[in-house]
Amino acid sequence: MRHYGKKHQDAAKLLEAGKFYDTVEALGVVCKGAAAKFDETVEVHVRLGIDSRHADQQVRGAVILPNGTGKKVRVLVFCKEDKYEAAKAAGADYVGGADLVERIQKENWMDFDVVIASPDMMGTIGRLGKVLGPRGLMPNPKSGTVNPDVAKAVTEAKAGKIEYRVDKSNIIHCPIGKVSFGEEKLAENFETLLEALVKAKPAAAKGTYLKSCYVASTMGVGVPVSTTKYGV
Repeated sequence: MRHYGKKHQDAAKLLEAGKFYDTVEALGVVCKGAAAKFDETVEVHVRLGIDSRHADQQVRGAVILPNGTGKKVRVLVFCKEDKYEAAKAAGADYVGGADLVERIQKENWMDFDVVIASPDMMGTIGRLGKVLGPRGLMPNPKSGTVNPDVAKAVTEAKAGKIEYRVDKSNIIHCPIGKVSFGEEKLAENFETLLEALVKAKPAAAKGTYLKSCYVASTMGVGVPVSTTKYGV
């Protein structure tokens, strides 16, 4: 049986049994219950009414949060030399080609959070699939990380672009900012993410699409959010 600490138990007391909160109220409860000594990340967990085992029911994409994530993002760009300067000017932390592929392979170097590649580099970095894939870092056209305009992709990543991807349990897990943002800014980010998920609903999905939705801080309790207004 799992035993929770006093802070977690105190946060749980803020919840009304059986209640589904509207977005701002739910995030207010999350912020009020966050008692850690660091600025906790706030995450959204959405269970979708799909079967992710089927290719036509995959939900994956990316969205730019209006208020960013509050996290400093380290961006690695794979591109040809003629795009190096543009990528660096846009804020890329690391830019290169085969040299960086080799560094990742030989040194297990992973000091980055987002990987962007121009389409003509996919052949070069293909062999990194086994390393980057399991970490969710392999560039992908659906998330905009395979892009001929690497500078634009870097700007978006730095501005607070997040990727969403359904897991094997048909759940999406996404950060939407820090507790210090306050409920209003977090709510704006939440709405932007949920609207993107609704637009990404697969045509093959049957029945209720947004099965359940919770928001929680790193150390806090999950607060159930009502999704009835989205009508799916």
